[in-house]
Amino acid sequence: MRVHPVLGDWQIPRISGVASAEQRRFVEFPVPGRVGSLFQDMNNAPTRLVIVGSLFGDEVRDEFLETVREQFQAGEAVTFVADILTATEVQYVLIEELHFAESGAQPDQIDYRIVLKESPPPPPPPDPLGGLDAGLLDQAGNFLDSVTGALDVLDALGNVPDFSNPTPPLTGALDGITSATSDLENVLTPLNDIFGSDE
Repeated sequence: MRVHPVLGDWQIPRISGVASAEQRRFVEFPVPGRVGSLFQDMNNAPTRLVIVGSLFGDEVRDEFLETVREQFQAGEAVTFVADILTATEVQYVLIEELHFAESGAQPDQIDYRIVLKESPPPPPPPDPLGGLDAGLLDQAGNFLDSVTGALDVLDALGNVPDFSNPTPPLTGALDGITSATSDLENVLTPLNDIFGSDE
């Protein structure tokens, strides 16, 4: 192995072998009255990798078990680098299975088997504005610019007088007219006596 297998930032120790299994998925459609079937290609199944090795010594064993079980319990996809992945698109994997074995004949040795499964990263989230025409976005921007310009013009005009209630100024003028015509009744009384009243 030119490149020592590395899982995340952890260099897996004492590896004796690495194997990979790749499978392409097909859906089979039997054709009545015809020899053979039609197949629909469903692309590749996730690649599976098997790493086997042996460790010697209690201290090395305990450190190995703590590290690999911590990653297994996390259940998160991590990067994996190895020669056996040449010409594949495998970048991220999950630890799918862990196997350990000890023997009474060799009490200081522990054999391990780690099964990895390909886990590609999720696609990036879609752009919420990706379906809109770029011309519409430009028009919306121009509209906002025109509204902003109109508001700036209104601000430049200064304070606008309040036309909400015009009656208070007129009230004083009506009071003056009422006082000026209050004596007309006394002047018209003799005329009513002479010409008569329409009442």
